Amino acid sequence: MEESRDITVNAGDIARLADVGRAAVSNWRRRHEDFPQPVGGTASSPLFSLSEVAAWLRGNGKPFEVSLGDLVWQRIRTTADDLRLGGLVGRIGAFLLFLHREPGAWDEYGLRPPPGRDGHGGDDGHDGDGERAVRGGNGGQPLPEQPLAGRTLAERVAAATADLPGSAEPPPDDRALLRLVARLAAADGPLAAFEFLCERYAEAHSRQLAVTREDVAALMTRLVVPDGGTVLDPACGVGTLLLPAGTPIGQELSETNARLAAVRLLLRGTPARITAGDSLREDRLAGELADAVVCDPPFNERAWGYEELTGDPRWEYGLPPRGESELAWVQHCLAHVRPGGLVAILMPAAAAGRRPGKRIRGNLLRAGALRAVVSLAPGGPDLWLLRRPDGGRPPSRLLLVDAAEDLSAVEPAWRAYLEDPEAEPSGAGRTIRIIDLLDDEVDLTPARHRPQQGALDFARDFGDALDRFRAASATLADAPPALEPPPERHDLPVTTIGELAKAGLVTVLTAPPRMASGAGPVPVLTAEDAAAGAPPSGGTVLDPALVMVRPGDVVATALGAVRVVAEPGAALGPQLTLYRVDPSRLDPHFLAGCLRSAGRSAHPGSSRLDVRRARVPMLPITEQRRYGAAFRELTALEDGLRETAARGETLIRLSFDGLVDGHLRPCDRGV
Repeated sequence: MEESRDITVNAGDIARLADVGRAAVSNWRRRHEDFPQPVGGTASSPLFSLSEVAAWLRGNGKPFEVSLGDLVWQRIRTTADDLRLGGLVGRIGAFLLFLHREPGAWDEYGLRPPPGRDGHGGDDGHDGDGERAVRGGNGGQPLPEQPLAGRTLAERVAAATADLPGSAEPPPDDRALLRLVARLAAADGPLAAFEFLCERYAEAHSRQLAVTREDVAALMTRLVVPDGGTVLDPACGVGTLLLPAGTPIGQELSETNARLAAVRLLLRGTPARITAGDSLREDRLAGELADAVVCDPPFNERAWGYEELTGDPRWEYGLPPRGESELAWVQHCLAHVRPGGLVAILMPAAAAGRRPGKRIRGNLLRAGALRAVVSLAPGGPDLWLLRRPDGGRPPSRLLLVDAAEDLSAVEPAWRAYLEDPEAEPSGAGRTIRIIDLLDDEVDLTPARHRPQQGALDFARDFGDALDRFRAASATLADAPPALEPPPERHDLPVTTIGELAKAGLVTVLTAPPRMASGAGPVPVLTAEDAAAGAPPSGGTVLDPALVMVRPGDVVATALGAVRVVAEPGAALGPQLTLYRVDPSRLDPHFLAGCLRSAGRSAHPGSSRLDVRRARVPMLPITEQRRYGAAFRELTALEDGLRETAARGETLIRLSFDGLVDGHLRPCDRGV
């Protein structure tokens, strides 16, 4: 059975899968009469048969590989239109949760692939007529409706996933799709399989589905969530803010998204409780008090329930104005955290100064509920940090942080403020007396309260910034490696990472799947560290399963950042892949350059690069080292450019501020 035969793709899908631009697909259609004809869709957005497109590309000598994950996703897209896409992903999530919770069902339903059919080889080649033949683990036979337990698959899934929110829906009746999903789960694990599908779903609905930035979500969790405590998110979306929580509780307006969030959490083994419904109008967690609340609510909603919620007891600090739904969310969050518990909520930048909300802002300050306002980016959003009053004396100062250039400045400022709210913190944050904020505007915008520097301090900072920019940019002139085109280009013989691994030249390692994250005595090299070329910034507890990096190891992120490790002593972090080479036969810097090239050539909309198929030129070790030296110089050049750009941004900011504040004036250049 060819499970790819009925899958359809649009022009954008073809471009992504073939690693070309959309214009190339248009040219193929226009210039080649034998290009497959549309099998559906519309004149402006035609759909093509995936198997026909694959056969045409291979017949014309164009490399074309479809990963198992992409095959699953394209079949999902073929099965459901955009309006039903999230529901179908949720039903597949329930099926994966069933497989995770009842391992015996793999064999009972014939879902476990035999050896060699794990989604990375075996039968993902071509059949006799040149099309990709993807068969299920049971040889393509239909899944049995009545296994030994005497219940249908739908009944078994419903019973095993009764804790999911919303009405139970049966798995898709597309048995070919279920076999593909099971193969993907067998290859990568049910959690990784579902995370992949959620990523693709978020990409497909990027305009309708708001997902909190990963770095902001991690920051919010670190700032307010206690170890082992309960965490509540009343607008949890697909669960992003709840993923690190030990005991997550959430509510989400969309039943589809609530189901996706619950599956993501339950597949991690987390005892999650997610419910669906409108948190403001229909609070299904009424009376629930968590140790911390995190929230990324919808912004600028006028139809949030102003009329029917006028006398709601949650409005302890004032009735939110009709156009200030965010202030309703702030008070809703405070109503759901225990006395003394912390709240982190994202807010539009305008909420710090809009006139209709000044009364509530003032009351939050007087009660000591609002503790900090942090600017995360120019134009917003802002992060408000609150603490539910517990009867103690409220602080007299509010913390303001402008972190638009550096999120790492937020946590030290917040920790120092929690230690002593009356002291002036060092670094990016500053405190301001609450009594000075209680004027006619109660404007809490951090940029408005930036302290004015003295002339001597500004002159020193500006001079330092100018010197650092000049020093950083001066090193770039001699940074590019000595490269030149040969008189005549010649194709180098190539191999792949997979072949090198089979030959024993490289060993591929990843972090343990349940690696403890957060604080700990063992330093951890994170994906962010690898991307920035920074030293290890994470921490974890000692575990025999940890992968400890060594000098000469090559580490790569899923997005294509590659580094060669220089110092030992750190554990490999999640979302990183480590390549340990035999340096007598394979130069690590040469391998890093090849991986970097493979990552850069990946289409921006494609899924993670299949590194085992990344091409590596076959060169003797002496030539590898010459190439490796060039790759190393290119990496140094990139780091230098990044540093120069950062120095330049600081210099530009100080220059604008200095000209406006009177600390600088234009020089006379003879004009």
